[in-house]
Amino acid sequence: MSERLSDAEIDAKLSDDWTRDGDEIVRTYEFDSYLAGVGFASGVGGIAQEAYHHPEITISWQAVEVRFTTHDVGAITQRDIDLAARCDSLFDS
Repeated sequence: MSERLSDAEIDAKLSDDWTRDGDEIVRTYEFDSYLAGVGFASGVGGIAQEAYHHPEITISWQAVEVRFTTHDVGAITQRDIDLAARCDSLFDS
C-alpha cells in the first residue's frame, strides 16, 4: 500500500498544471474538439487500468477533467503523482 504524502512533498512533486482539491489532485485538459477529448480520456483509462489505479474522469465539450486520489489511504500518494505525470505525457505526445 502507498503512503500518504505530506503537503510539502505534494507541492514539490506535483506539476504546476495540477491543483489540489482536498485529498485529490485535479487537472482539466483542453481540446479543439469533443472527440479529441474522448480519445484522450480513453488513453487515460488505459494507463489507469495498466497501473490498476483509477481516476475520476469527466468528459465535457472540449475539456477532460482528471482527478486522482488513493482511496484505500484516503489521501494523495506517490501513485497519484506518478499517474498524473503519465497523463501529462499522454497529453503532450
